[in-house]
Amino acid sequence: MLEVLGKTNIDFVEKRYMAFAFSGLLILLGFFAFIQIYMGRANLGIDFAGGAAIQLKSDRPVRIDEARRLLEKNGFGDVEFQEFSGTNRLLIRIKKQEAMQGNIADKIVGIFSEGFRDNRFESESSSEIGPTIGKKLQKDAIVAVAISIIGIIIYIAFRFEFKFGIAAAIATFHDVLAVLGVTYILHKEISLLIVTALLTIAGYSLTDTVVVFDRIRENLKKRNKDTFGQVINSSINQVLGRTFMTSLTTLLAVTALFVSGGEVIHDFAFTLLVGIIVGTYSSWFVASPILFVWGSAGKERLLKKAFR
Repeated sequence: MLEVLGKTNIDFVEKRYMAFAFSGLLILLGFFAFIQIYMGRANLGIDFAGGAAIQLKSDRPVRIDEARRLLEKNGFGDVEFQEFSGTNRLLIRIKKQEAMQGNIADKIVGIFSEGFRDNRFESESSSEIGPTIGKKLQKDAIVAVAISIIGIIIYIAFRFEFKFGIAAAIATFHDVLAVLGVTYILHKEISLLIVTALLTIAGYSLTDTVVVFDRIRENLKKRNKDTFGQVINSSINQVLGRTFMTSLTTLLAVTALFVSGGEVIHDFAFTLLVGIIVGTYSSWFVASPILFVWGSAGKERLLKKAFR
């Protein structure tokens, strides 16, 4: 492998106060975003806010920009489109709004038939999500994230030691909140797809953190005369090139998805992009420094439990 970074000697432990201050701001932003989302004051998708999904079939293809303008003209301003290549089918997702009265599928077919008179449309399927279901999906999403955090603590505590598990869980919680805050500030639509991205980020962040923790565990035995801070610094620097290259190659793949994946998964890919950057940062500047703050006084006990 090409050695991009070479041999580094960065004092990550020494920079922990700046990192904690920056991360504290990200966490506060994430908490604020979470409260706003829970109270329904964010840009919620139809999964959470309620709405309708209609799949239309036409005799000839329809341009998305023309379809969007037509629906906006008729009072449907917040609409998502998904094309099915080569099938002349169009999936339309509409948020709950005043224009949605009566049979929404028939209304959409009527609007398209009137706007594109040289084309014929029919509704193949339609479904509606009410506010009650949206609230349940919100609660289920919160439960899913909470279960993932608890699972991380159990897994890391079993593989390493309880303090390792807590440090990894805090870092993962930090990543999820930070990315949630960024998506809220940029007014990205919060949907189940974004929740999927957040859970993916949690898994990615955990993997990155485990790489660092593995090296710390190895060096606790090899360099037992060093201070705990020295062990952590040397461990992160030893795997810095590996984690950097992993993040870089993942970023390239997700960037391609972001640029060429289409509007439907645009916000999903963007959330992953932010999450990869934040997750890499937290494995270097959050998880390990937290472990240092909590475990420096008990290095001997960590050493014993890390190799049980």
